[in-house]
Amino acid sequence: MSISLADARFLFDRVTGLIRRGWLSLRTRGLRASWQRVRAQLRRVPAARRATLAFPPETPAVPATLPTSGMPLASLVVPVYGQLEHTLRCLRALAAWPPQAPFEVIVVDDGSPDDSGTVLPAIDGLRYHRRAENGGFIAACNDGAALARGEYLVFLNNDTVPQPGWLDALLKTFGEHPGAGLVGAQLLYPDGRLQEAGGVVRRDGSADKLGRLAAPDDPAHAFVREVDYCSGAAIALQRADFERLGGFDTRYAPAFYEDTDLGMSMRAAGKKVLCQPASRVVHVEGATAGTDVRRGMKAWQERNQATFRERWQSVLPRHSGHDATGAMLTRHHHARCVLVVDALTPTPDRDSGSLRLVNLMRLLREEGAHVVFLPADLKHAGAYTDALQALGVETWHAPFVTGIPAWMREHGARFDSVVVCRHYVARSFLPLLREHAPRAQLVFDTIDLHYLREQRAAEVAGDATMARAAGRTRELELDVIARSDLTVVVSGAERELLARDAPAARVELLSNLHHVAGPGAPFAQRRDLVFVGGFRHPPNVGAVRWFVEMVFPRVRARLPDVGFHCIGGDVPAAVAALAAHEGVTVHGHVPDIAPYMDGCRIAVAPLRYGAGVKGKVNLSMAHGQPVVATQCAVEGMHLRDGHDVLVADDAEAFADAVVRLYEDPVLWNRLAANGLDNVARHFSLDAARDTVRRVFFDAKG
Repeated sequence: MSISLADARFLFDRVTGLIRRGWLSLRTRGLRASWQRVRAQLRRVPAARRATLAFPPETPAVPATLPTSGMPLASLVVPVYGQLEHTLRCLRALAAWPPQAPFEVIVVDDGSPDDSGTVLPAIDGLRYHRRAENGGFIAACNDGAALARGEYLVFLNNDTVPQPGWLDALLKTFGEHPGAGLVGAQLLYPDGRLQEAGGVVRRDGSADKLGRLAAPDDPAHAFVREVDYCSGAAIALQRADFERLGGFDTRYAPAFYEDTDLGMSMRAAGKKVLCQPASRVVHVEGATAGTDVRRGMKAWQERNQATFRERWQSVLPRHSGHDATGAMLTRHHHARCVLVVDALTPTPDRDSGSLRLVNLMRLLREEGAHVVFLPADLKHAGAYTDALQALGVETWHAPFVTGIPAWMREHGARFDSVVVCRHYVARSFLPLLREHAPRAQLVFDTIDLHYLREQRAAEVAGDATMARAAGRTRELELDVIARSDLTVVVSGAERELLARDAPAARVELLSNLHHVAGPGAPFAQRRDLVFVGGFRHPPNVGAVRWFVEMVFPRVRARLPDVGFHCIGGDVPAAVAALAAHEGVTVHGHVPDIAPYMDGCRIAVAPLRYGAGVKGKVNLSMAHGQPVVATQCAVEGMHLRDGHDVLVADDAEAFADAVVRLYEDPVLWNRLAANGLDNVARHFSLDAARDTVRRVFFDAKG
């Protein structure tokens, strides 16, 4: 078989290019980093781990129209120079899966030598602008930005296939992440592997893509991540910010490093650059500029690196060198790195402990920490895992974690603090953490003191076997406290108990964390009673049974039209059977609790035993919903009977309190207002900031 001259030239260029790039990598990155890049190139991503992609039909057909808006929120700027077939495929994808947000499409033709100038202007809904002469990528993008009408500018390469939902995910990021200045999509190869999850700039000014050739859902790249820059192939930012920064810097004309520079400029202006993995865009890398840095447009890449390095020489020393890999590449964005470990992935719409933990992670991020979450069961918890990743928490799970000891060996050295929840989880993790995270402060989060709860349950039941089990739990829990650097409790009562039971321990109070929702509907527009609590927690089972069987009949005798709503997941048969009582509705898990918080007149917390601080009480008060509770339910919550809560322990007194509050708008309004104030002062994220700063940011490391 004969080889043509063109074939031979291709092979020669290919081989010599690989050799040259390998030599440059060795010279600039060193052997270790270069070998890791080779391993990434050779890494096999199983088909099951590759993204399932959507492509418009392979046809040369020109879309007749684009569903654009005359009042766009986002202006999509698509620079083109030839490559009409790529442009049409990109536009067909926009027509097939239009974003929900109103948008416009501005195609800037940089003097295409093909039929682009004839075909594209005929598409209805597309704004076509042809430059008088070819000026390169930067000139075309800046021209398109000048024509834009939307609040947001979105730069989109013509050699891309935007996936369904891509634009809405980009735009949503600005609302969910205060301080976001520029947001980039996760770029994918056409085979479903990851091309880029944002980029980093190294100390010498070279730019590297994060996650290249990995699985798109690899936990290292599947969360909203702060990065140095995002490739200009698919990025969004506010038009006002783009104008304030002067657009793409023309010193890099015609192309390359302009997107890297824009990211650095945005960060210098005090805003964040984020990669949003929920926004996915297929990118045919190099379709327009090629991949050979020795010739053509790509040759500008090396020249512009020197220009970039000179421009940012005062900042680059804070960046990583070529010896840094993985998560350490973006360490310079964060004051601390904190690992959080719990038995399961938190489910904040199902239990107050989960809500507290998620809000703690949110607060740590707000204070400048990078947060990593590892569930001890290693399971991907569906929407709950997705929600943590959307929050910006690096959330790990199987199959990417094959074993906790191996994962700790790989990651432990990067943590400044580790929070381990629940004594039975902490007991097994502490030896691993001491070995593999030697510089980390080890924080034991009790959630609540389990031995105190078990002791009280044994007392209520009068059960000697339960009492002995509580004693064993006490031994185990106090042992974990003794071996931890710091223990976190949720109530002052628990801190006082540990002052007696573990006097040598360092103990901090970090209570429930709630957003103050506000007063909700007024007294006259509310009706009925509500209880909220997951039924995997045994005290909640006993509480609702006692209320329905002993208290509610007394309430109904005086308020015959009042209803009782019992809300909480994992409903056992004993609770489900309560629905047979007149006026009782057992809802089970309710995904959106707000209608019951804003619509029911009174919340009840009829707990007979327990420990810690009761999230159900905080939750209702945060919505301006007064609470009738037992003394056990309000322990350690800074509440006063008659001021911000009504307290009663026997059935008759509890029923009297419910009826009195239900019929007295003056009392109701006083308790509602004072309850809101209580949450703001003691249980809001702002109330906990000083403790979080003291525990995690003034600690060793």
